[in-house]
Order: sequence, then structure tokens, then C-alpha cells
Amino acid sequence: MSPRRSLDLILLVGSVMILAPAFGQRGGSSSSPPAGGGTPPGGGATQPGAGGIGQSPTQGTQPAPTLGQSQPIFISGRILLDDGTPPPQPVPIQRVCSGSPYTEGYTNGQGYFSIRVGVSAELQDASNSGHQDPRDGLESSSTPNGYNGALNDERWRNCEIRAQLAGYQSQSVSLLNRRAMDDPNVGTLFLRRLGQSEGTMVSATELAAPKSARKAYEKGLELIQKKKLDDAQASFTKAVEEYPRYAAAWAQLGSVAADKGDPDAARHAFEQSIGADPKYVVPYVEMSQLEVRARHWKEGAEISEKAFRLDPFNYPQAYFFNAVAHYNLRQLDAAEESARRAEKLDTRHQIPQISHLIGTILADRHDYKGAAAEMRDYLKLAPEAQDAAKVRSQLEQFDKLIAAAPAQATQ
Repeated sequence: MSPRRSLDLILLVGSVMILAPAFGQRGGSSSSPPAGGGTPPGGGATQPGAGGIGQSPTQGTQPAPTLGQSQPIFISGRILLDDGTPPPQPVPIQRVCSGSPYTEGYTNGQGYFSIRVGVSAELQDASNSGHQDPRDGLESSSTPNGYNGALNDERWRNCEIRAQLAGYQSQSVSLLNRRAMDDPNVGTLFLRRLGQSEGTMVSATELAAPKSARKAYEKGLELIQKKKLDDAQASFTKAVEEYPRYAAAWAQLGSVAADKGDPDAARHAFEQSIGADPKYVVPYVEMSQLEVRARHWKEGAEISEKAFRLDPFNYPQAYFFNAVAHYNLRQLDAAEESARRAEKLDTRHQIPQISHLIGTILADRHDYKGAAAEMRDYLKLAPEAQDAAKVRSQLEQFDKLIAAAPAQATQ
């Protein structure tokens, strides 16, 4: 029996949450990609856009936490240049809230960092490790003005962690919905030299939005957090009625319509978003997902390519959708190229289906050893996937074919 998969199995079934530049937001949504999705390489999840809402704190004025507030949040990881090498110098690690940066610490010579969010950068750096448990010294640490590092989640919803190096753009990690007991290790964040993309993660039209429209937009983001899609849709509709060129609101309106199973309304909203701001990347990525789920392979390939041409760095899901579309068009070289790029950019492995897709492509090329390795990665990242049993069965077939290869070569 051939281990080759049917093309239909590549179809995305269910919502693929867009992985935001901050990895894990969908324009304020707390949804994150399911570990297994259910369908092979496409049943995962993804994102767009800007983070949540809320007031950004001012340094030195944070109130001392009281009993019942959340515990301190720790973040550790590594910063690398896009070519895989460490930065040539220690790099500041910043917490950016509503556009305002606060330096929290620095990387060491190998690019590792370990910070406690909200603590002055003067009190921490990664010079003596990068592998140190960031909880060390918790009991004795202190901060200015009596603030002990505890986070009030509501006040920090519009914050993210990223590196700062002149001439480079950093991937980022959102603080939205992070908790004290979460794994502090966020993996590798890449720095890319500026001047290589034309697209934007934040629409320029947002700056011109009147206060009433912005208020309706932010209310919509809050309602998405509460999973009140009908109410969120009404808020985003109000925002675009008051400001028809509100590209971010149109994109969110399209996302809600897609989640509610109305692809025509979603497509219309994404087109309005693109028309309002052609360099705003989010609606292109969302439209890619929409076309792929509809089996519109040619359209999916085209719109996803527009997305990563505008921004080749911040949206691994655009490459993933492009790979799925090209695979179903039987353009394996293009599919593998996009899938490999998605795999590199998805440093936190939030789209495990990438490994499944690459494994499928390699199996079609009779590279069963490579296919088996990718499928094992998929099962490691998504052990509870709905198709896990089927993938394990495929692995058995691959192993038999690999074992038989020497005998066949001899004959």
C-alpha cells in the first residue's frame, strides 16, 4: 500500500488562527492554534493583527500589587539574526506597550536572555547564563517604587516582548493571556535587516480614525476575547460605518464573518480592508486562509504570495497557506520552498501541520526517511491530533519501505 496521501487531506478544515507578529493573537483574540487541528497539514490555526487593548503603564508609576493579582511573569529565550548567527553585541530586550518601549534586560554574547517583566533593566541581564531558571532569586528581588513585578493582565494586554537593534526588525511575543506558571522559554526570535519589506503590521489608516470609531474597534476586540462574535461584529460594523477607511476594523470584521461561516461577507470585508490600505498585510493573510479553505488553490497561492511579498518575515502562516495551495496544484518545488520558509519562521511551533505537509511532500518524492522524520516531528508537536493514529500508521509503512530499500538496491 502506498504511503502517499490524498490531496483532499491537505484541505484546511476548521479555523486556522492567524499567528500574529506577536505570535498568538488574532487582532485581540485569545485563540491559539490547536495542537493537532484535526486535518493534516492544514488543520491548524493562525491570526491577524494588532494586539489587545488597554492602557499602557508608565514606568515608575505602577501600583504595588495586592493579594489576588497575578504573579510575576518571566520570559527567556534567544535572539538570532535571520542568518542564524547571534547579534554582534548585547541586544536590549524591550516590553512595548501601546507603542511605548521599556527596556527590561539584555542578551548575552550568545544571544540568550532571561527577564522578569516589569523589572528595571538595571537589575537584570543574561550575562551569566541564558540557561538560568528565571525564577531564581524571586524571593529576594525588588524593584523601584515598591513594584515587585506582578502583572495585572488587564493593564498589560496590549504589550509584547521584542529585541531592539538598530537597522533590524524583531519578531515579538505577546503578553496577552500569559500567566505566571507558563513555560518562560519563548524559543528563538529572529532579527531581520530593515528595508526588505513594503507591508505594515499596523494600518496607516488607524492613526486617522476618529475617537468614536477607535472606541468601537477596541470594544470589538474585547468582545472577541469574550467569544461574543455577534456583538463583536456589531462593534466592528459601527467602526467602519463611522470611518469607512478603517482597514484594521474591516480586517477584523472579515475574520469574524469567516469564523461565523459566512465566506462571502468575509471576502467582501477583506477586500474593503485591502482597498483602504493596500500595504496592510493582515487582510491578505486572512484572505489566503479563506481561499485555501474554499479549495480555491490558484487564488490561495496568489493572495498568500502577495502577503509574504509585502512582509516576508512576520507571517509564517502566509507561507504555509501558499505551500498548501501549491501542493494541491501539484507544484511540489514551490510547495516545499514555502513550507520550509514557514518552518523556519514558526520558531514557537504554533503550526505543527507544517511538518506534516513537508513529510507529505517528501513521501511523494519517495524520500521516506525524510518523510518519517517530519511526521515524527508532527506527532511530537501535536500528539493529540485527530489524525495521529493515521500518521502513526503511515510511519509504519515508511519504516518498512526504508528497511526494504537496501535489499531492493542489491537486487
